[in-house]
Amino acid sequence: MLIELSIKNFAIIENLTVPFEKGLTVLTGETGAGKSIIIDAISLLVGGRSSVEFVRHGTNRAEIQGLFFIDDPSHVIYEKALQLGIEINEDQMVVLHRDITAQGKSICRVNGKLVTLGILRELGNSLVDIHGQHEHQHLMQVERHLSLLDQYIGDKLTYALSEYKKIYKTFVDLNSRVKQFSENEQKLAHRLDLLQYQLTEIEKSKLKPNEDLILLDERNKLANGEKLSKAIHNSYHALYGDQKGLDWILSAMNHVEEAAAVDKQLIPLKETISNCYYLLEEATFSLRDYYESIEFDTKQLDLVEARLNEITQLKRKYGENVTDILEYSAKIEEEIDHLINRDEKIQQLLNQLENICHDLFLEAKNLSDIRSNNAKVLVDKIHQQLKDLYMEKTKFHIEVYQRSASNKDPLVNGSHIHFQEDGIDRVEFLLSTNPGEPLKPLAKIASGGEISRIMLALKSIFSTHQGLTSLIFDEVDTGVSGRVAQAIAEKIYKISVNSQVLCITHLPQVAAMATTHLYISKEQLDDKTVTKVTAMSKKEQIEEVARMLSGAETTNLTRENAKELLAQAENIKDEYVKLTN
Repeated sequence: MLIELSIKNFAIIENLTVPFEKGLTVLTGETGAGKSIIIDAISLLVGGRSSVEFVRHGTNRAEIQGLFFIDDPSHVIYEKALQLGIEINEDQMVVLHRDITAQGKSICRVNGKLVTLGILRELGNSLVDIHGQHEHQHLMQVERHLSLLDQYIGDKLTYALSEYKKIYKTFVDLNSRVKQFSENEQKLAHRLDLLQYQLTEIEKSKLKPNEDLILLDERNKLANGEKLSKAIHNSYHALYGDQKGLDWILSAMNHVEEAAAVDKQLIPLKETISNCYYLLEEATFSLRDYYESIEFDTKQLDLVEARLNEITQLKRKYGENVTDILEYSAKIEEEIDHLINRDEKIQQLLNQLENICHDLFLEAKNLSDIRSNNAKVLVDKIHQQLKDLYMEKTKFHIEVYQRSASNKDPLVNGSHIHFQEDGIDRVEFLLSTNPGEPLKPLAKIASGGEISRIMLALKSIFSTHQGLTSLIFDEVDTGVSGRVAQAIAEKIYKISVNSQVLCITHLPQVAAMATTHLYISKEQLDDKTVTKVTAMSKKEQIEEVARMLSGAETTNLTRENAKELLAQAENIKDEYVKLTN
């Protein structure tokens, strides 16, 4: 759950810290006081789209920070945090932090660690679900209905979908390769000519593995032949020439040998000098042989330089070294073979594609069956929820059918099938609000109040297994009144028993059901507009509910009505607690 929210230099809010409690927290206040701004701040905190317009005028950046307590050790955020290398301590606290600069840049942190906006959004969406007017539009969009159904099915679909996606990946790869081989003939002919020219050029050079390294070593020796010869000559003569270094060591060896005959302790020393002498003698012979092998062949140096230059030209085109060039040669040789035998390769790929499509279709049908079966269960649950919201005559239906395909899509069992990453299904929510009327798409039949209740019904069902710690309702009660408003209030309260709920409302019935009632106001201080959040006492709550009932000036009568509404709300909550216990 969200424990505390801190907002600084955000829109009209200069500095604000709001603590939150369990259960249903209702936010009310006059229009323009900043209620929706607080929800906007939470939306940005969990990865929503930002704008420089959110940065308070005259400041450099807006800062938003939220402290969450995750008491469920099986919550998905623990696994996600582990994968991302983010530490969650034993206190089970998660701190989300986001700065928005005046230049529009976002700086995001989770428990102090810098993360991308995408990671912040991924983690934030597992903690908070914000339901506002824009989600009404989402419910109207048929393209979103599949994801809503899949969200409800959850784990029951996970394995089947992962198996489908594995085969789908192969399907996409094969399709891409078939397309590549089926490209424009002229383009392929040009490609073949280029590759054959390149292969011929490389083969003519008759490169050998590591030839460039061997030649560089040889060039170094040839270019420094005189210097090398002089150094080896001097070394040889120091040991075996006029300086007779070896003779002195031989003399020393003989003298020590005589001494060792007298004192046995000198035998190891005698052997050491003897070994050194013979090792140096052998090294001297090696120096002589090496000296005699040194060549001052300028023609050979020219040949080496020419060959290195030829290899350098090839490196500029085909790789950083000879190994890379030879690997590139093997690669284009294979591509040339594919291009020359293109028709045969295409047929091989098409045969593979046919087999893959058959397997993919079987997995897709499995997904369709899972969706269809669970759609029936979801429809029954939604009908029960709609009944609670005084839409008992409404018929809700979830249609799961196969996506339309064109003749460009693959054939499976004689029919074209349009495969996508999530399967072959299209899902559409249909509605009939009056008996005898046919089922029609939501967008064509549902009013604003009906859409609010349908979305609330979905949220009531989803909230029990989504694992979210906080749900936020931003004026979801638009377009309703009377007993429907009371039903919505009770439904929101029931959701709050299992999940923390924050709700902005204009309905007194919803406000009366609050566990915590926060009043949002703004005032002028030193030519600045300051937003304040006040936790209301029972007396203050009566006054606020009375104001919401009257819509204008409160009277003793509206105060009495407010007291009655609050008492009724307490009775409803007590009854629900008894039922659930």
